[in-house]
Amino acid sequence: MVSLFLPIQSERCSLGDMIHWLHLPLAMVADQWYDKQGVWTGSATILPNGEIIMLYTGSTNESVQVQNLAYPADPSDPLLLDWIKHTGNPVLVPPPGIGAKDFRDPTTAWLTSEGKWRITIGSKLNKTGIALVYDTEDFKTYELKEGLLRAVPGTGMWECVDFFPVSKKNGNGLDTSVNGAEVKHVMKVSLDDDRHDYYAIGTYDDNKVLFTPDDVKNDVGVGLRYDYGIFYASKTFYDQNKDRRILWGWIGESDSEYADVTKGWASVQSIPRTVRLDTKTGSNLLQWPVDEVESLRLRSDEFKSLKAKPGSVVSLDIETATQLDVVAEFEIDTESLEKTAESNEEFTCSSSGGAAQRGALGPFGLLVLADEGLSEYTPVYFYVIKGRNGNLRTSFCSDQSRSSQANDVRKQIFGSVVPVLKGEKFSLRMLVDHSIVESFAQGGRTCVTSRVYPTKAIYGAARLFLFNNATEATVTASLKVWQMNSAFIRPFPFNPDQKS
Repeated sequence: MVSLFLPIQSERCSLGDMIHWLHLPLAMVADQWYDKQGVWTGSATILPNGEIIMLYTGSTNESVQVQNLAYPADPSDPLLLDWIKHTGNPVLVPPPGIGAKDFRDPTTAWLTSEGKWRITIGSKLNKTGIALVYDTEDFKTYELKEGLLRAVPGTGMWECVDFFPVSKKNGNGLDTSVNGAEVKHVMKVSLDDDRHDYYAIGTYDDNKVLFTPDDVKNDVGVGLRYDYGIFYASKTFYDQNKDRRILWGWIGESDSEYADVTKGWASVQSIPRTVRLDTKTGSNLLQWPVDEVESLRLRSDEFKSLKAKPGSVVSLDIETATQLDVVAEFEIDTESLEKTAESNEEFTCSSSGGAAQRGALGPFGLLVLADEGLSEYTPVYFYVIKGRNGNLRTSFCSDQSRSSQANDVRKQIFGSVVPVLKGEKFSLRMLVDHSIVESFAQGGRTCVTSRVYPTKAIYGAARLFLFNNATEATVTASLKVWQMNSAFIRPFPFNPDQKS
């Protein structure tokens, strides 16, 4: 069943869009033969006349995945509380050669050069992940196009496929139907086999119905990821009011099922992020928390030019550190860079020793959700290697191995390489919220989301530290740290006179 949350807007409560939410009644219940086993992922398309079309995957009473059409009962209702399922559902069933359980998650539709609407749906052929393509004029009858939008061997089932344009010129978002010389296209898939979200940047041929990645090494499902932590089943939409594309993601748990039952809930939605092409590199996306997040900021503390010598930990004197927005920049001193020998060292966040593994130029960063005695802490850090050609290779990591004294928690080390261009400082932003740490390096070129479950570093006992575990380099850090208010989730109906 699908439960709707919509953002609250109220002048009296000064509640910001995308951050504060109204918990609405169930939108669609699994009550028909074509969705009896589940109302699953769908996507909305707004037609030029303002009409809203919703396509969603239903699992039939025989567990066959089909695509269904729904539309608002009252299009003038700003909350879209009631939905009508099309009497001719399902509008699409698995085509020949596609497994009954391998046909799901339709995208938002986009206009073709012929004036038709086009969608893509995730599937697989043996172990090859594929994206099927359909054209329609009325969203009730469909034409299966020859060929595939993209197919990548060995990637398995593609879920939650997303396909959208990004501007090569600026950071503005684009309507899903935009195409042309000033546009790149992004194809994103969620891999059912490893539960991660991958994307590729490339070109889209409308006539050939074909997406071609710019870099085959970073093809769909084998290269770049939205987030290198716990982040899955994401979707984007175009916000025409603020001219931006917004990304939602699902953050799962890393503790036990028993713990989830005990606390009464499991999994959360990520902070909404804007997503755009990195015009400096041209080879990756930039993700960043939406501006509305800043409306939650309370008092702040600023630390300028803090020196952290090799092997040091520096306590940052702030109030309780359970809900924070942190912006930080780091510089390695020039003398250390020049003296450090070139190296063939291979480093990968997940297979390293975490923040305890010491190199000449790292790790350095912040310890969040830490207790005073450092029996619990989560390092978010950079690890820098000076290669044989003198160039620096930087990784951005989050280490959960010391995050909790609980024994029913998976304590992994997440992260990946992050491009740091000449003249750039090492920069990060972190949003900390009790058990969640969302981290963005170099303006969002590499993102890592961690779920941690401290037992001591909670509420007033949580602290924040600067650390430098390099063996040779001194690091200078400048930070601004905001205490953060909580977002509001109100019951429905919402009383605007209720004090925030």
